[in-house]
Amino acid sequence: MNGDKSFLGNGWSFPPMFDKVSRTVLLVSEEEDIAQSLQVLLSTRPGERVMQPSFGCNLDIMLFEPLTTTLIAYVKDLIETSVLYFEPRIDMDAVNINTTEEEAGLILIELQYTVLSTNSRYNLVYPYYLGEGTEADFTLNMNLKKLIV
Repeated sequence: MNGDKSFLGNGWSFPPMFDKVSRTVLLVSEEEDIAQSLQVLLSTRPGERVMQPSFGCNLDIMLFEPLTTTLIAYVKDLIETSVLYFEPRIDMDAVNINTTEEEAGLILIELQYTVLSTNSRYNLVYPYYLGEGTEADFTLNMNLKKLIV
């Protein structure tokens, strides 16, 4: 069942990369495009995009807040609302927040979603850093795993 999935879209890779030989921008498509679009959505603050000022998730305002049950519920709602408005290709199944690495300054946000046009389920883990970033912290761990075909 290796059908053409070009209807899922394609776009620039995130972060943007260029091919030196062909002098073109590298593109991603299908499920990888959706995963990278979610990465961009969660990393963008509303107002950063001039042509779409409401685009983004605004997670950075929680950076120095104490981690409480209320804050976790608020973050889940922010993510679900942002995905609802700005990523119409998917249906959000669950948002889970893993705080086991909280003392190290890391919270893992797991998005479980279904691609609507193919009815396939996926999982994206978004690392949210609580403390000041270092060079190693900016390595994004986008673990895209196909859960159910």
